[in-house]
Amino acid sequence: MTYQGSATRDAPGWRDRLRTARTLLERFPLSVLQFLFRFCIAAVFWASGLTKIASWQSTVVLFRDEYKVPVLPPEVAATLGAAVELSCPVLLVLGLATRLATLPMLGMTFVIEVFVYPENWIEHLTWASLLLFILTRGPGAISLDRWLAPMLLGKR
Repeated sequence: MTYQGSATRDAPGWRDRLRTARTLLERFPLSVLQFLFRFCIAAVFWASGLTKIASWQSTVVLFRDEYKVPVLPPEVAATLGAAVELSCPVLLVLGLATRLATLPMLGMTFVIEVFVYPENWIEHLTWASLLLFILTRGPGAISLDRWLAPMLLGKR
């Protein structure tokens, strides 16, 4: 019995296995997640931008009749929306001026949530969460910002 008891003590228990699994998971590079977050939210906005320019007349009608964004005329709102959706995602994927690129996208998400589709708050919260993570934590190592920062900030 003594032999069997010591064998049980020497075998890794479920707590040890959980600790090992947690340690392995914590080794996953944050920069990979940061790139994936940038890519995913960029894809959402890019697809919407492509839809807008596919039929400009339909887009203006959509802004006039369905979106009804306050203050801005439909033509201006459509132009601004398309500009944000086709420029900021490119910057996000490249990781260039990344934090700055998140700001118009966050603003657009806010406008869509408050004035256009408030019932889609779960989707908009997901977008905002990804954008806020990128804004607060930066683009990560897989970005042009990371490579350009030493030159721009004078650090080596």
